[in-house]
Amino acid sequence: MNTSASFQGRLSPFEFFNFDFMIPVSERVPSLEDQSSDFWQPTQDADLLRQLSFIPGLKEILMLRQVHALEHATVWVLSESKNAYPAPTESTNVQLDNELLGGLSTEQGFYLYGEVNISDLRRAVTLARYRITSGEWDLAVHPRCGTNLLVAMLLTAGLAVGVHLLLPFRPIEQLIGLGVAATTATELAPDLGSMAQRYLTTAIPFNLAIENITRTRDVWGREAHFVKVGWQE
Repeated sequence: MNTSASFQGRLSPFEFFNFDFMIPVSERVPSLEDQSSDFWQPTQDADLLRQLSFIPGLKEILMLRQVHALEHATVWVLSESKNAYPAPTESTNVQLDNELLGGLSTEQGFYLYGEVNISDLRRAVTLARYRITSGEWDLAVHPRCGTNLLVAMLLTAGLAVGVHLLLPFRPIEQLIGLGVAATTATELAPDLGSMAQRYLTTAIPFNLAIENITRTRDVWGREAHFVKVGWQE
């Protein structure tokens, strides 16, 4: 996330898939409604934790994925309230995004960056959790999530290496190949990033209980609100 109104997130030990909201948004996140209705089960993470409780750090990873989804949903809800009264000519069939808001998830909760009233934030978090656990699973995916950036970087690097090895080691061919690799990565990254969010870096927060919200500073000294959560079966 951003240190200022548009500060971007950074990694910490349990935040390896949370460079949040770094990619500009221009259109609605692809809907998750086309997924099977039984893909997400309310007890799946709790059951997994009971069965594999001997794995160190498993609970923290499961919590982080759920917090990550709740963070995205909260930003969507706050963005909707910020744009509650669109201009008459403005289309309302897209999901609105307030690019001045950003977040950073941890296994204990998430930081929310940007100017927001704490009362509005409390309502937004509660509503976001209700909506996302009630079936609005598309709220878990956000186009400015750093997962998309990470996927784009890995894809670009992988394609660049492949092109370098496959093409003749001559400057012209190598430059053309790198251009093709970069273009291909740019085209594929948004969809692959959304898939990575859906299946890897977020999970529906069925097991999260909102404990409190405080005005604080993160480890880098940036002002933010911190939404603290706890695990519930």
